[in-house]
This record gives sequence, structure tokens and C-alpha cells, in this order.
Amino acid sequence: MLKQRTIKKSVKTVGVGLHSGTKVELTLRPAGINTGIVFRRVDVDPPVEFPVSAFSVGDTRMASTLVKDGVKISTVEHVMSACAGMGIDNLVIDVSAEEIPIMDGSASSFVYLLQQAEKQEQSASKKFIRILKPVEVREGKGVTEKWARLDPYHGFKLKFFIEFNHPAVDGTRQTAEVDFGEVSYINEVSRARTFGFMQDVESLRGIGLARGGSFENAIVLDEYRILNADGLRYEDEFVRHKILDAIGDLYLVGHALLASYSAHKSGHGMNNQLLRALLAQPDAYEVISFDSTDLAPISYLRQTVEQWLPV
Repeated sequence: MLKQRTIKKSVKTVGVGLHSGTKVELTLRPAGINTGIVFRRVDVDPPVEFPVSAFSVGDTRMASTLVKDGVKISTVEHVMSACAGMGIDNLVIDVSAEEIPIMDGSASSFVYLLQQAEKQEQSASKKFIRILKPVEVREGKGVTEKWARLDPYHGFKLKFFIEFNHPAVDGTRQTAEVDFGEVSYINEVSRARTFGFMQDVESLRGIGLARGGSFENAIVLDEYRILNADGLRYEDEFVRHKILDAIGDLYLVGHALLASYSAHKSGHGMNNQLLRALLAQPDAYEVISFDSTDLAPISYLRQTVEQWLPV
């Protein structure tokens, strides 16, 4: 059977929050069967726990933010994306501030942490949410229209289209598709960095945001070009980062998806709306496990070996 997975040992890192600019300590800890992913704010007394769910997301401006009893943990999407990509079912994530550290702006630092911690398979079947019929959310019309959709698929693949009307972005591919039955999360998605426009960064700093943003943790663009000296990591890094974000946003549903996700100019808010629309239709999905690996999709069988090579 495909088993649930946690990590063997606790690992720790320190970084800064993208918006707050403050130092943040993050610790990943093993968790028991059926725990799921649980965030903990350990800088408050008593610590506040945030078991992930689509309904725990209380703010989606600039990031996916979990909210409970007036306490927040923001920018959870990159570490959630790493957990999804590495097939982690059960994990406790301790954080010493309101924001997950941005690290290099991608999920690669969190992948490295998980590899350091090593995988631990558990004596229970991994649970999947299998999409049974299409679910879609839409906003706007014409050039302002954006949408996100889940369709039935025996595996996990994503297709995303972006449109920013910026010469540097337009000069790259604005549509990307990844099928994890064919490619590796680590190689094809995890290193894609977040990006921002210099004029927006200046405005955000004026209202107390983006204080931790730098060339070390984001792709930065002026009106015409990319300002980072090292350029892009992927030729279509912009749209690949949107896929990275979507993987993390979707994993907030609590289990791995058997689905085809497609989106046009979607973001954190629309991704969360899509999960809520799915959960509002009990006939649109089912929770299943695979007692035999012969029946399991190749996209999740690949995670058992390829993602856990020695660091």
C-alpha cells in the first residue's frame, strides 16, 4: 500500500519574513499517523495550533494566511508546496513569528530541510481526495476574467496561464504544464522564485510590507527588465512559481489530490475559493487510499524514491 509519511527527526532553520523583515525561526517536527500538517505559533503563550484546512485560510492578500482566534501565520504556501511535492502527510511546523521565512523565494530550502530530516513511512494508508466531476470558480469578464478548475485525473497535473503585460514576463513562456507522473517536483518546480515589480515593492514598503524583500529572495523587475544579475532559473520561471504556489494552496485541503488543475490568472484567493467550492459539493470528490501500489498513480509512486535522494 501507499503509506502515510512524516520525517525521522526535527530540523530547524532561520530566515526573515518577506513582509515583516523580522527574523523567524522555523522547526519541522515528526508527527503521528493522521495528524496532517499542523502549524504552531510558539512565540505566543500558550502556543496556538493551526491544523491546515481550506477553512483555516483567513486572508489571501499577497499570500495564504492561516487565522485562528485573532492569531495569524502568513505565507504558508511555499512550505506547503514542499510538503506536497515530497509527499509529507504528517508534520508539525513550529514558527516563532507571524510569517513563514521567505528563504530564497522558492520552495527549495524547505525541500532541503525535509531531505535533511529524512522520510519516515508510517503504518497507515495515505489518503487522497479524488475528484469525481469538474469544479470551477470564475471572476470578472473579458480581459479581467480569471478562473481556476479541478477535473478528474488519475494522478496530479497542473496547467497555469499568466498575463502581466510586462516586456520581461512577455518574453518568457506564459503558460506551463507539469504532470508529476512524468517530471520531478524538485527539478521542475521547487526552485521557481516569487517575483515582484520595483514600483509595487516601493508602494508596499510605504504601508509596512515587503520589508524583507531583496534580490536574494525574489525576482525583481523594473518597468522593462529583470534586475537580478543571475537572471532566471527556468526560462518560464514566472509561471512555474504560480504553479508552485498553487500546489501549496491546494494542499491546504488536507490531503493529496487526484486531479487535473488548470487556471487562468488565478491567485491565492481564487485557489482557496476553488477548495471551498469543492468541499461544498460532496458528490464532486471522495477520500480514498490504495492498498495495492499496482492501482496507485505513477505521480505518487515517484515520490517514494526520486524526491528523497541523499542531500
